[in-house]
Amino acid sequence: MFESLKEKLSAALSKLSSKGKLSEADVDNALREIRRSLLEADVDFRVVKDLIAKVREKSITLDVLNSITANDRIAAVLYEELVNLMGKNVQGINISSKPPTVILMAGLQGSGKTTGTVKLAKHLKNSAHNPLVVACDLRRPAAIEQLRILAEASKIPFYGPENNKVNVLDVVKNSKIYADSHMNDVIILDTAGRLQIDEDLMTELKNIEKIIAPHEKLLVVDAMMGQEAVNVAKSFHELLNLTGLFLTKMDGDARGGSALAIRAVTGVPVKFIGVGEATDALEIYNPERLAGRIMGMGDLQGLVEKINSAGLNENLKEVTPGKLGKQFNLEMLLSQFEQIEKLGPIEKLAGMIPGFDRLNLKAENADVKILKHNKAIIQSMTPEERRNPKIIKGSRRRRIAQGSGTSVQQVNQLLAQYEQMKKLFKNFSGSRSGFGMGQKLRNLFGR
Repeated sequence: MFESLKEKLSAALSKLSSKGKLSEADVDNALREIRRSLLEADVDFRVVKDLIAKVREKSITLDVLNSITANDRIAAVLYEELVNLMGKNVQGINISSKPPTVILMAGLQGSGKTTGTVKLAKHLKNSAHNPLVVACDLRRPAAIEQLRILAEASKIPFYGPENNKVNVLDVVKNSKIYADSHMNDVIILDTAGRLQIDEDLMTELKNIEKIIAPHEKLLVVDAMMGQEAVNVAKSFHELLNLTGLFLTKMDGDARGGSALAIRAVTGVPVKFIGVGEATDALEIYNPERLAGRIMGMGDLQGLVEKINSAGLNENLKEVTPGKLGKQFNLEMLLSQFEQIEKLGPIEKLAGMIPGFDRLNLKAENADVKILKHNKAIIQSMTPEERRNPKIIKGSRRRRIAQGSGTSVQQVNQLLAQYEQMKKLFKNFSGSRSGFGMGQKLRNLFGR
């Protein structure tokens, strides 16, 4: 997610790393590169213009502190403005005090609406709700069966007609009766879509809205559409008065800039993002975490939640970012390697760990051999060496390299990268949220 944007922003900021005090020319040169990077990611040009102006104003007016470098200064301001741009606060589903809560899922055909419906239902089920998914797409061939199959695979209650030769409004009415009798406290309506916005589509959605009065009206948007996703959202919002957006295909890296600008342009909060095809590939849209990943800070809290929800072993069940920061050693790094193999594709997890891209495990070279080599190096150490890597000097490094079938250079690289990661973990822990990088950066400027 945003891999190319992250690399470009990092490159732009790194050019300032050798400077002690910034001049306006230095700021302008860096911002020119940042502006180009955002535009290439397909962020709306008006949003980019406003963002760059705010970053420039703050970067120039803030006093330079001796404790930070020039690139840290701009990075902190850019991070804060990205968070502001994306909406600051996390906004989940508004659950009605009087069940059932009704959620209408709208969107164009091919946006991932049906899969998104089941993802949302699974998320709510994991939050102690009993959701019912309802097949309201009676136009697309096999749409009813697709939702049924996905729901059954995820053990989500399903309601839909036997065929599409019925009135969709009757389906909606009957789903409410069904939900009441089966104790479903949430109803999620998977409505029909089109290849483009048309009058029939909008009329049907308005009629459904009149009958059941949904508490949430979510638009499912393909983030890979780029700026066209913003235009689609604006059109739907004008008709339906949307309560939230659900961005799909966020695991792609091209044209994903709409995810940054869509709230600013439409005024509609983004609530969820889809990060893969699996029905559990769903994340709550968290501006601080997403901005942190874009800025290369990782997402420790997201990683912790993933580890704890997986319940992989007793040692990691109660992992917290604070513990990672205070107790991080090579034994813990080895455990992380072992868990990463079970948690999913390396390239998706690497972005969640600060500094992990320095272990050469990014998407373009996420080679299992690299992971195995690093594991072998740590496994060739004694327990004392793993707990206290500072004692690993020349002779020990040669022994470890020989025992792991690697070179002394590879051992040196792993130890250097471990030290960098340890510093990052310490910096990113210690706040109430576990991640708290936004406050860390604001503290640099006494805010």
